[in-house]
Amino acid sequence: MRKNPVVPYAMIAVLGILVMIVLSFIGANQQDKIEQAQENGGETQEEGGGEEGGGDVVDPEEYVQNSCVSCHGSDLSGGIGPDLRKIGNKYSKDEIKKIVMNGIEGTAMPAVVKNDAQAEAIAKWLAEKK
Repeated sequence: MRKNPVVPYAMIAVLGILVMIVLSFIGANQQDKIEQAQENGGETQEEGGGEEGGGDVVDPEEYVQNSCVSCHGSDLSGGIGPDLRKIGNKYSKDEIKKIVMNGIEGTAMPAVVKNDAQAEAIAKWLAEKK
């Protein structure tokens, strides 16, 4: 009796479908973590704590280098967004904090963080740029 030649192809198809289902569940789980991080002001909550013992504030210079350089340039000299090297001459710390938390309506500047302490640290760091 001969084996059915379709069986190996059917097994490969079933295996492929199972792999796609597993990857979909993994992706959905990662999407939940991304949404949770965005709600927490960009901070992920990893188990076991971090270097700062679960602190909410990251180094403002590091945060700016990771989040702002695509629009403001790697040296903050501008690009799509304005020059930030002397932004402290133009805006006060409180004005910068408001911009960081709310963005600027009618421009490409988005709300960058939702966490008040993190926004305060970033605003303080940028306000010192004079």
